[in-house]
Amino acid sequence: MGTPDFAVEALRCLVEGGYNVVGVITMPDKPAGRGHKIQYSPVKQYALEHQLPLLQPEKLKEESFIEALRAWKADLQIVVAFRMLPEIVWAMPRFGTFNLHASLLPQYRGAAPINWAVINGETETGITTFFLKHEIDTGEVIQQVAIPIADTDDVGIVHDKLMVLGGKLVIETVDAILNGTVKSIPQEEMITEELHPAPKIFKETCRIDWHKPLKQIYDFVRGLSPYPAAWTELQKPDGSVEMLKVYQTAKIPDAHQLPSGTLRTDSKTYLHVAVEGGFISILSLQLSGKKRLKIDELLRGYKITDEFCVK
Repeated sequence: MGTPDFAVEALRCLVEGGYNVVGVITMPDKPAGRGHKIQYSPVKQYALEHQLPLLQPEKLKEESFIEALRAWKADLQIVVAFRMLPEIVWAMPRFGTFNLHASLLPQYRGAAPINWAVINGETETGITTFFLKHEIDTGEVIQQVAIPIADTDDVGIVHDKLMVLGGKLVIETVDAILNGTVKSIPQEEMITEELHPAPKIFKETCRIDWHKPLKQIYDFVRGLSPYPAAWTELQKPDGSVEMLKVYQTAKIPDAHQLPSGTLRTDSKTYLHVAVEGGFISILSLQLSGKKRLKIDELLRGYKITDEFCVK
């Protein structure tokens, strides 16, 4: 059960590993893009290409879906980047249902674990497989793999690393369950420090607060890059504003006295934003309705001076 690319890797490993995948469940088709054309999810595309039985239920408790799922007679269900399942679904197989989660549980329970780990400046994250139970992301842990987060990693880089490791961990977890060698651990026994949540990210979540310290802003931008992207408002000298997405920055420590949000630029090659503890150098950005550009590319066609500011 899954929808995005992150789930495809696990499905691919199962198929190529010769496991008997009796069916695939993914979200219903939805219109996307400017033309609102129906686009298949990555998981659906893979299932169709490999002629795998497919279900796309609107509601996970509807009787027709439950009957179709029961007819597959699956021994084990695997969930990767899907949605919360009702007990009638997750308790159906004889070996139960396990989930692949992109954090080192019990840390970063929720919908956006990779984003929040990077936003919070963590130096380590990982992936976890765990058995499903009633409360979301709280079931007993089966296996975990940790990886470092470099100071230059954005969420896209960490996502791709975890995606590849996740496929391998799903296979290891399936084998352990089938071989009867699983020794799962209650998450309550693993809690050694304050837990950080990973709630769903909305547009307003992504707005940059230029009054925060240098490192926090730097981590915030890379924790939302390349998607959904941090944003700010560029205020022009005449008082009008334009939305700006920021994808890549650099830290410039400095003991200045400028108000937060003040811009410093040569209008050709660099754009620096004054913040607490120094300057954020904007390296890659996107004006509303335009394509993503490096800062020197944008400044060649869009005039920004020190009279502008961000807020």
